[in-house]
Amino acid sequence: MNENSKPVSTPLAPHFKLSASMSPKTGEESHYMAQIPYASAVGSLMYAMVCTRPDISQAVSIVSRYMHNPGKGHWQAVKWILRYILGTVDVGLLFQHDKVTGQCVVGYVDSDYAGDLDKRRSTTGFVFTITGGPVSWRSTLQSTVALSTTEAEYMAVTEAIKEAIWLQGLLDDLGVPQDHVDVHCDSQSAIYLAKNQVHHARTKHIDVRFHFVREIIEEGDILLQKIGTAENPADMLTKPVSLLKFKHCLDLIGICKVC
Repeated sequence: MNENSKPVSTPLAPHFKLSASMSPKTGEESHYMAQIPYASAVGSLMYAMVCTRPDISQAVSIVSRYMHNPGKGHWQAVKWILRYILGTVDVGLLFQHDKVTGQCVVGYVDSDYAGDLDKRRSTTGFVFTITGGPVSWRSTLQSTVALSTTEAEYMAVTEAIKEAIWLQGLLDDLGVPQDHVDVHCDSQSAIYLAKNQVHHARTKHIDVRFHFVREIIEEGDILLQKIGTAENPADMLTKPVSLLKFKHCLDLIGICKVC
């Protein structure tokens, strides 16, 4: 990767379908990949992602799954992310006064059902903002296989609410108490499941650890609300999206050019 590389507009294009089947199958390919600084490159991307670049979270989450045995296809994806970084070195996080939300924490959560090609697990993505800028974000593979989109969304909501509770405690210690945290989800069925204490045959298999959100919501500490998919910035944290949708997601959470 050098300054003459052509920048790209998104962290990962939809045509990248990464899986473990792309790992080296011949001694020649294994020798080639042994000379490639795959782990070092991904580690550097992870550092940027954790600090100031939520826009690359989903892409980095995917390529990091193959650090133990990467193939040429995985390396092509890493180089694509680096080309995106090359074209967005002037991008940063924007925090500004918001008359509507003020200093309130606002969260967005989404999931991509069975997007992992290796184990068919779903992806959780969430982002929290204060004064319009992102302060906490994550794109991660769910720990178990979800049997439906509702279950995947419900598991994602659980992880987001755990993060919301932590942010509440942190801000309270900093002297910025939160009466509640608004968490937005684009799945009406997951919202219903989170608010309904009744057990149904189709959901009785869901692990009890995910059901604690019902008590949290009932206490009023978290307000789980419906949001349209088009207005949910967490969508870019679960799967590659179109350039138009990607730019809109960035605008929604204050990621923009700062110089």
